[in-house]
Amino acid sequence: MTGHTRFLTRCAVILLASLLYRTAAAKDEIAVIVARDAAHLPLNPVILRDIYLKKIFVDSNGRPFIPVNLPPDSPLRRGLAQALFSKSSQQLQDYWNQRYFQGVTPPYVLHSQEAVVQFVAKTPGAIGYIAACRLDARVKQVLAISAPPAQRQALEKLCANGRDAADSQ
Repeated sequence: MTGHTRFLTRCAVILLASLLYRTAAAKDEIAVIVARDAAHLPLNPVILRDIYLKKIFVDSNGRPFIPVNLPPDSPLRRGLAQALFSKSSQQLQDYWNQRYFQGVTPPYVLHSQEAVVQFVAKTPGAIGYIAACRLDARVKQVLAISAPPAQRQALEKLCANGRDAADSQ
């Protein structure tokens, strides 16, 4: 084997290993998504939390954020809530009850990951989340959140069988 062939072989092995690692990692990640053609959104978990709690309403260009949620019993929603808010479902419900009387409504709830992808892809300012294994060309990932241990098995199951969150309830 020549030096060039060995180099190409090593590169191919490294590329294959990184692809396999990414596929394995994606099975327990929650992908935060925006429309494919959306402007660059500098996002971190703190900013995302504030968008979902509606403490931040607009981006730097003045465009309103439109966060969307999955149903409360979705493993993805439970995982996102645990990772971002460190609050129980009841504590979040109490938060929204208080905010509602201040004129702030909670994020819209869509019934499935496919509905989230479709809404985010077509709605300027929309931001949502899906299992990373469900990403496609209609949207782009702006943040990856590792699912909390309690939600990883459910998330891996969603990815393994290709079913949507609404189908697994």
